[in-house]
Parts: sequence; C-alpha cells; structure tokens
Amino acid sequence: MSKIIAIANQKGGVGKTTTAVNLAASLGVLENKVLLIDADPQANATSGIGIDVEQVEKGTYRMIEHSAPAQETIRSTSSPNLDIIPAHIDLVAIEIELVNLDERELMMKKAIAPIKEKYDYIIIDCAPSLGLLTLNALTAADAVIIPIQCEYFALEGLGKLLNTIKSVQKIHNPSLSIEGLLLTMYDSRLRLSNQVVSEVRSHFNEMVFKTIIQRNVKLGEAPSHGESIIKYDASSKGAASYLKLAQELIKKNKN
Repeated sequence: MSKIIAIANQKGGVGKTTTAVNLAASLGVLENKVLLIDADPQANATSGIGIDVEQVEKGTYRMIEHSAPAQETIRSTSSPNLDIIPAHIDLVAIEIELVNLDERELMMKKAIAPIKEKYDYIIIDCAPSLGLLTLNALTAADAVIIPIQCEYFALEGLGKLLNTIKSVQKIHNPSLSIEGLLLTMYDSRLRLSNQVVSEVRSHFNEMVFKTIIQRNVKLGEAPSHGESIIKYDASSKGAASYLKLAQELIKKNKN
C-alpha cells in the first residue's frame, strides 16, 4: 500500500526541501521503495540529490501537463531505493497553463496514478506558495507534513495553510490528512527555539512529530554536494534526526 505525502508550507526557508530530500533518502535507507517528486520550480530537491537541472528534459512539468507519462519522467538516484521525478525552471509556466483547464487541480493525481503502487512512499516537495502546483500536490496526496522553523514568526501563515488544507479536504480530496507538524532548525541554546517548541506543542498536541530537526552545519552543506545528509555524513546530527523522523513515520503508518 503506497502512501503519498506532500511537504508543504507557503513560507520559504522553513526546511521544506531539506525535509523532502532527507526524509525520502532516510525512508529509502530503511528499505522502503521511495519516489521523490520535485514540484517546486526552484528545483532544489533535484539538484540537492545530485541531478543537473539543466539536463532535465522530462520531469514534473511534462508529467503534470500529460505530455509524458510519469513512468518516462522517473530518474534513479545514487541514494538506496530512491527515485526522483526531477524539476526544471519550466515548471514556472505550469500555473498559467493549468488555469483554464477542466479539473486542473487533478492533473498530478491522474498522472501519478499508474505508478503509485510501485512505491511504498511518494514524497512531494511543494513550492513555497499556495498556488495551483501546491493545490495539485495536496489533491494528489494522502497526507501532508508541515515543517515549522523554531524562529520568531514560526506560526505566521500557518492558519492560512491550514485553511487551504481544509478547503482541499472539502472540495478536492476528502481523505487528505495532516501527517504532522515538524519542528525544524531547532537550536537548544536559544530560549526562543524552546519557546516555539512549547508553544507549537501546547497548541497542536498530538499533531506535532516527536522528532525535532536540529540546526546542523552538515545539513546545510549536503545539497551543495548533490547528496542527502545520509550519504554526505551518516554520523551527523542531521542524519540521525531524519532517520528518527523516518522511523517515527513508518511506525505511525503501521498502527
């Protein structure tokens, strides 16, 4: 049984792509068959896993507009059990091209339907916006993970995202659930970090993952080497955090 999880937050810089790449890689290392879909025109998940964005001819754009079947857009990666549907800057155009189409929010869901059962997990890295691309990802997904950075404006915009998720549940995807809120960029030395953690936990209780992603230099370095944190430095705190998150996710989905 495959599970599709969108990683979404319309705020940039919250660790969304870091989470998508490293959670996908960690699930793969734990012997799950994983597909990462880069649905962000910035294509950071694509370059972050070692694929040259300029060389991408068939990717998320061609898949969503149905000019190439999903199967033809899949690329293998050097990370165990992990495939990717890469992105390219051409993905920027998709929002405009989809506007006048019927069932425009269902394009991704329909495109990935034939390949869905080949994978245990499909992770979608969403764009930092609440546009049509993100709407497509939320309509295609079974669940959503929301990364929240442990910083001053952590909860700003969260209400807007939760309202978007509610309207997607109501109109397009009644089975969409919130897999959890993930606290990222945590620095135990900062009082503010600890305040954000207790505020988010008291407000959202069980919705918050037990695993917290700590600030980690290696996590920031890994994408420039085109590697997940697991491959770049398996002994780092960042690798330990994402493996722990993957284990928590697997356990949650077994219950």
